[in-house]
Amino acid sequence: MGVPAPLSDTERLVDWDELPESVRSIPADFNPLAKGVLMAHQSEWISMQQDLDIAVCEKGRRTGITFAQAMTDTITAASAKEAGGDNIWYMADTREKGLEYIGYVAKFAQIVARGQATMVEQHIFIDQLEDGSSRNIQAFRVRFASGYRVTALSSRPENIHGLQGLVSIDEAALHKNVGHVLESATALLIWGGRIRIWSTHRGKKNPFNQFVQDVRAGRYGKRAKVIRIGFDDAVANGLFERVCFMRGTTPTEEAKKEWYEAIRAAYGPRKAAMREELDVIPRDGEGSAIPGVWIERAMPENRPVLRIVFDDEFPKRPEAERDTWCATWIALQLLPVLEEATKNFSGRWAIGMDFARHRHFSVIKPSRITQELRRDVPFLIELANAPTRQQEQILWALLDTLNNWTFAGDATGPGQTLMEYTGDRYGRAEWDEAKGRWMGGPVHEVTLSRPWYGEWMGKYISLFEDGFITLPRDASLEDDHRAVEFIDGIPMVPRIERKDLKDAELVRHGDGAIAGALMNFAALNHVGDWVSEFTSASRSRAFSSSDGADEDDTGDGFGGGAW
Repeated sequence: MGVPAPLSDTERLVDWDELPESVRSIPADFNPLAKGVLMAHQSEWISMQQDLDIAVCEKGRRTGITFAQAMTDTITAASAKEAGGDNIWYMADTREKGLEYIGYVAKFAQIVARGQATMVEQHIFIDQLEDGSSRNIQAFRVRFASGYRVTALSSRPENIHGLQGLVSIDEAALHKNVGHVLESATALLIWGGRIRIWSTHRGKKNPFNQFVQDVRAGRYGKRAKVIRIGFDDAVANGLFERVCFMRGTTPTEEAKKEWYEAIRAAYGPRKAAMREELDVIPRDGEGSAIPGVWIERAMPENRPVLRIVFDDEFPKRPEAERDTWCATWIALQLLPVLEEATKNFSGRWAIGMDFARHRHFSVIKPSRITQELRRDVPFLIELANAPTRQQEQILWALLDTLNNWTFAGDATGPGQTLMEYTGDRYGRAEWDEAKGRWMGGPVHEVTLSRPWYGEWMGKYISLFEDGFITLPRDASLEDDHRAVEFIDGIPMVPRIERKDLKDAELVRHGDGAIAGALMNFAALNHVGDWVSEFTSASRSRAFSSSDGADEDDTGDGFGGGAW
């Protein structure tokens, strides 16, 4: 065994203080060779690599995969050839990650390779090209007396052309040229190299996700496999306890629960991002479509949000009881708000409704169209777990009360029935080609689709950009608008599959934003100065009790079926 050669003029030692805090904070008594130092999922990831040419890990954030890989790479580089020693080439998407990884290697080498030089060197790596020319590439390395080294390169795909040894690619999905990096890495197999690739996802169409699917499908042969490690897997295997160890604190169950909930809550309304980064579920979208500052500007003040969450027993009650309860709610809650909203306003209204029956909210969003054509939403109605009949009752009470309105409702799937009945009651809007305008009744039955979102969600977003919309100041409504993402260039709410959800609780899914896009559709597709023909006598079902008081009424007009 020899010792590393002295540094040349193009090389320098990296000062310990230049390394990231995650490296410098490792306790002085940490022993990477101690039994149980790796969590179960880290050990599984390292073990699966032994007989594979290509090992892939799709992972959640901060699950300790880079840490574990640096540990095993240190042992490999410190070993003699007959013991499996080899050169390690590491590629990350940022310089900071490269420094973190190489810092781990230097730290572990102090124990693994006692007596060997373990300093991090910054040097110029000379890459020989096929045409005989060469390029200089900045890199970091740790050299071992075994003659092998661990080298951290930049993420340029051409950096690994012609290399021999073991290649580690960290956060592959985030590299600027993901596809070429993977192509360059797989070319190393010709010379007997092996590849380890790990990353969080960055959308379903990212080349990393496509690579994962190809490996799973067997397109890279039997010596290529994928492991999936989510944030919850790491938590179950002791991630929080390891965090406490590194920080020098004592773990408790209460602190663990608070830490876990805080990490998930930090994503706020970005549920698709949370599922992607923590639960390893690639998302459809490409980032939020409505900047937070626009949403905040559109919510200047507190305004009524009439929100009802019905319990599971309410839909099972007799229809007469449900009608009575709802009529009481309309009289005590909705009508006073309507009276205030229509006071001193004689202009037209545009109303949008996103329908939901289970899990999500039905949202009814009425808007006053001002003289300047601004959309001013004075209040909001939200209904969760509401029987379709009661949604109809509340919607029709609203429509019967207002004049000069146009309504656009979600007629997709289960919403089709309610929209059909509403169209029967008030009349459907029909486009007259000869006159070039909408004729007939004021009800638009809208089937939501990608083409519809492509045309109308963008128009709704423009209202925020131009400052032409005002909404109630409400955290849930804000979340709904933050949930709108660009999916293949189209602003829409990503679809959530039931299998992707962590629990069966009620969740918001951009409902208020979809209702807003429908409202704006109604505003731009107005059907004349239509006036309600329904008199007070014809509103009996919406406003009056059926056969007397609900036996569950508690004195304030509300039974036990909702809050």
